[in-house]
Amino acid sequence: MELKVQIINKSPHILPAYQTDGSSGMDIRAWLREPVTMPPLARKLIPTGIYIALPAGYEAQVRPRSGLAVKKGLTIINAPGTIDSDYRGEIMVGMINLSGEEQVINDGERIAQMIVAKYEKVAWEAVAALDETGRGAGGFGHSGTH
Repeated sequence: MELKVQIINKSPHILPAYQTDGSSGMDIRAWLREPVTMPPLARKLIPTGIYIALPAGYEAQVRPRSGLAVKKGLTIINAPGTIDSDYRGEIMVGMINLSGEEQVINDGERIAQMIVAKYEKVAWEAVAALDETGRGAGGFGHSGTH
């Protein structure tokens, strides 16, 4: 079953798309009038020209593309970025250059991937104590390194 999502594409590029049958994320592309040069540690919002209307109970997660991160040091500042179902503005990708050299982002370049996911609303239930588990409060490497 496929989820129908309304989309407006103001860019000349193809719609976000899965690259393989097993892909969970759809690649999204930069929509730029001219290339963007990013010095080391620079942060920039990169436009995509994409606007979506997600159904209630769904979010879109904008995540880094692993190849772009490994090869160029370009990743997403707040990964994963969240697009809420009531947001109707342009999808913008907050990029950061973590490499030691300038990097260039070109128009049409695949800069991120987007995953649409269902979520549940939470109703907090205040209690005096939580149920016990074998792990308890152990965290941050409590289980060792091997």
